[in-house]
Amino acid sequence: MATVLEDPTLERHFKGHRDTVTSVDFNPNMKQLASGSMDSCLMVWNFKPQMRAYRFVGHKDAVLDVCFSPSGHLVSSASRDKTVRLWIPSVKGESTVFKAHTATVRSVDFSSDGQSLCTASDDKTVKVWTVHRQKFLFSLNQHMNWVRCARFSPDGRLIVSGSDDKTVKLWDRTSKECVHTFFEHGGFVNHVAFHPSGTCIAAAGTDSTVKVWDIRMNKLLQHYTAHTAPVNSLSFHASGNYLITASDDSTLKILDLLEGRLFYTLHGHQGPATAVKFSRSGEYFASGGSDEQVLVWKTNFDQVDYNEVLQSHRRREFVDPPPHVHDIPPRSPHRSPARPAAPKLDARAGLRNMSDIPPGVTDVGPALFSQPRNTSHDATVGLGDLEMTSTDRAMRGDTSSYPSGTQPLEAQSLPPQLSSTLEHIVGQLDIITQTVSILEQRLTMTENKLREVIDNQQKITLQVRPND
Repeated sequence: MATVLEDPTLERHFKGHRDTVTSVDFNPNMKQLASGSMDSCLMVWNFKPQMRAYRFVGHKDAVLDVCFSPSGHLVSSASRDKTVRLWIPSVKGESTVFKAHTATVRSVDFSSDGQSLCTASDDKTVKVWTVHRQKFLFSLNQHMNWVRCARFSPDGRLIVSGSDDKTVKLWDRTSKECVHTFFEHGGFVNHVAFHPSGTCIAAAGTDSTVKVWDIRMNKLLQHYTAHTAPVNSLSFHASGNYLITASDDSTLKILDLLEGRLFYTLHGHQGPATAVKFSRSGEYFASGGSDEQVLVWKTNFDQVDYNEVLQSHRRREFVDPPPHVHDIPPRSPHRSPARPAAPKLDARAGLRNMSDIPPGVTDVGPALFSQPRNTSHDATVGLGDLEMTSTDRAMRGDTSSYPSGTQPLEAQSLPPQLSSTLEHIVGQLDIITQTVSILEQRLTMTENKLREVIDNQQKITLQVRPND
């Protein structure tokens, strides 16, 4: 018996930001969700019931992008204050900060191995850094205008960037060269992303379109005009079958890439939808808007086999199917306008009627946890060497960032000294875990190299003394 296809459902809503939400990202462990906002704060929302959210205060201007590391131990934030911060997403709130660019930093992304950072800026450059001590590696400089977004490919070998110069550029990380430029955007490029297979990229534009290119053939595969206003953000589903978008027209759109059509239109935000992201597994997605809310949705449609999805929507099937994402020969561009047959889901009424009480918010300021260091003021620092600004020193010891009655849940049931000690231990264990992981990788590399040397030595010996 076929499984009945269910529509996406609104599961949670979080209120705590004081301005437009600019970015959202799930912790891979699915226990937390991070969001950035024009209010200059990074919020970390805990999914555990009644667990307080953390508001991280440190940036001096709008936070424009947030991203969890693959391990979930760190979350990065890019800001209009020209800096990038790396945070430990716990109540301790430790962070390290470095000036990444000479202008607004629009985006930040971790490589899949968690060892590198990629940043994009209004200074027209894309830069790559090490996560450890944030060492600058190289800069990509061929854009002619602001770079809105830059992302690593799944294998980390390529970087894609989108700019206000109306181009999408593909870069080779090893050669540091631009290997291709896509010129087909009619407006500024707000957001770019790699398909999970690494063979395609998608770009969202101010011309209200979404385009998907095959980077093996450098061909435009699909061109969607489902939105009626600029598209601000997009995200691929883990299966590679769907793409979700967020637009100034207040809607989220789920696009079916295999059929090349609009799958769902979702209404949830009052005003522009400014950010959207699938979870790593694709079971959930989150969205943010100018209404200062963060919404968490359950996909549901991926619970059934994709063949059943196709059968349930056969009445909306194209006569002339578009190219497929997974097996793409060179074809002509395929325009796929929105069709009224696609389901439209309006969650706004249900959102107003939701009776759940939003969790409290704990303000966490970096001054509470900053430590003095014996380095110059402009040096880059590691997580163990937290920045200490003059403002931080002036505020050191100030506990006003913890309003009365807003301690996190763990602190309410433990003595303050014990809670602080435990949080410190957990933070140190996270760092130790990362260090051990790096050492294990290096040991494996050493063992492989030693094995290779021994094999070569045996071959040389046999060549010199074949009779032995």
